[in-house]
Amino acid sequence: MSIEEKGSISIHTENIFPIIKKFLYSDNEIFLRELVSNAVDAVQKIKRLAALGQYNGELGNPLVEVSLDKEAKTITITDNGLGMTAEEIKKYINQVAFSGASEFVEKFKDAKDANEIIGKFGLGFYSAFMVADLVEIQTLSYQEGAEAARWVCDGSTEFEISAGNRTIRGTQIILHVNADSDEFLDKNKLEGILDKYGKFLPVPIKFGTKTEQEADGDDEEGKPKTKSVEVDNIINTTNPIWTKAPAELSDEDYLSFYKQLYPFSEDPLFWIHLNVDYPFNLTGVLYFPKVKNDFDMQRNKIKLFSRQVFITDEVKDIVPEFLMLLHGVIDSPDIPLNVSRSFLQADSNVKKINSYITKKVADKLQELFSKDRKGFEEKWSDIGLFVKYGMVSEDKFNDKAKDFALLTNTKEELFTLNEYHDKVKDFQTDKNGQVVYIYSNDPAKQDSFIQSANKIGYDVLLMNSPIDNHFVQHLEQKLEKTSLKRVDSSVASKLIDKDDHVESVLTEDQAKSVKEVFEKAITKPGYTVEIVGLNPEELPVTVTMDEFMRRMKDMAAMGGGMGFYGSMPDSYKVAINGNHKLISKILASDSDETKGLLAKQAIDLALLAQGMLTGAELTAFVSRSVELI
Repeated sequence: MSIEEKGSISIHTENIFPIIKKFLYSDNEIFLRELVSNAVDAVQKIKRLAALGQYNGELGNPLVEVSLDKEAKTITITDNGLGMTAEEIKKYINQVAFSGASEFVEKFKDAKDANEIIGKFGLGFYSAFMVADLVEIQTLSYQEGAEAARWVCDGSTEFEISAGNRTIRGTQIILHVNADSDEFLDKNKLEGILDKYGKFLPVPIKFGTKTEQEADGDDEEGKPKTKSVEVDNIINTTNPIWTKAPAELSDEDYLSFYKQLYPFSEDPLFWIHLNVDYPFNLTGVLYFPKVKNDFDMQRNKIKLFSRQVFITDEVKDIVPEFLMLLHGVIDSPDIPLNVSRSFLQADSNVKKINSYITKKVADKLQELFSKDRKGFEEKWSDIGLFVKYGMVSEDKFNDKAKDFALLTNTKEELFTLNEYHDKVKDFQTDKNGQVVYIYSNDPAKQDSFIQSANKIGYDVLLMNSPIDNHFVQHLEQKLEKTSLKRVDSSVASKLIDKDDHVESVLTEDQAKSVKEVFEKAITKPGYTVEIVGLNPEELPVTVTMDEFMRRMKDMAAMGGGMGFYGSMPDSYKVAINGNHKLISKILASDSDETKGLLAKQAIDLALLAQGMLTGAELTAFVSRSVELI
């Protein structure tokens, strides 16, 4: 019998396609992803029916083919899957998808935001009308005695069903590309889209052919010859490593997959294979890359797949923020996607997946630390950034990480948090029972301060990564009776208040006189002079900024909501070591000019030690130093 039917799809509005175009698809290239994914599904379904004994015909090699005809301005997607009968076309193409579309339009009237309602409608097929002004389906169902059917629609609500011309099982979708979309009639453009979305689809995707060399015997001299042959251009790897069991894979497999994802990157430090089927399905491989000190977060993102179809690399809801620095692949059919799929919908599964990934990463790090501490320490400069970021941002991660997080001191020794506490508690506890950790964020610039602290037996930690500003605050909150002070926030002997001060040898009058000389020598605002009793070996003058004040200013500069402090002028303490012989020399001098000159020189030396002497002041200091020599 011949099938011949024209009809009108029963929906209440004529302007459904502009709405689909406008709100469902933020990016029109995804028409190819949707149609190729549908074709892959059809092929997998026939394989499943054959496995269940419900289809006994010839399966053939599973294949989806995408072809381009520039002259005819068509793109065709062909599969050897289930196929459809005319009745099924009416049901799945006309009724299901279109009723979804009309329901969409009804609901859309009241929605504040398209994202509220996208996702509840199976409109993948209709993405074809984003690029085509006529779509034709030619299909033949696997069912015994089925007849080939053809459906054609121009994007209005009119359609036509008639007898088709297909003689083998499967479906062909022919897009007659509209004038606005002729960019898609370019071979390289289509291949790029297929590579992006279909690189790991589970059914081979053919796109044209390519030339390869194959062996062709030997020449007269006995050397091997090759000949050029045309072979199918299959654009995908159908069994990527995340679909396999870790036991089947070697380190080489993981590394070559990483190179496939990120061709120009250094090898990763290590990786974590994710595989869970309860309470949700999730597979994937996450890699710890070598991260430079600038948060290199954007270049190689984690790629999210759903049943091997690439969805997005915007994974911020699924992956905890601190792990956005990782690279790799996550595949889950359980992640709720809207039709445009570029927006993930927040739901309980997403939260569970987020928690699972956090736990897996913490467990892997703990395992590496326990099995091979030396190897872990060697990697610490690369992974410390992740771990500290995670501790600061996720309590659950912090609870696990506090056992393997490491602190590094300026002598490049590494300690766990407990080990470091035990190392310094006896000598770095103040009169109130607070253990004081002293740290440097710039050891080259703060070397003189570090040496002074080391001289009196204090250990100095290195806190010079981008996250350490926050990590210092974090440690103070989490560690009991512990505070942190930057090594240049005071003179060494005053970093920890122990009630054992060295007294200044100066009389009250002498101290007053010295203070006046220095106050006169300082020409910039915001400097407070105080005379302190220090070891005569210490520097004569030290310039410092109060720890609290400097931290508030640092946080204001990083946008930490401390703007009030950011607008306050800088204030510094100038500590004059009353026991230094230079002070005796100033007091013994008869000339005010000499006193001022010596004081100015000592202040400039202190500023130089802090990297605060620049421009004309530095030039004047150098000239003065030459004269004094």
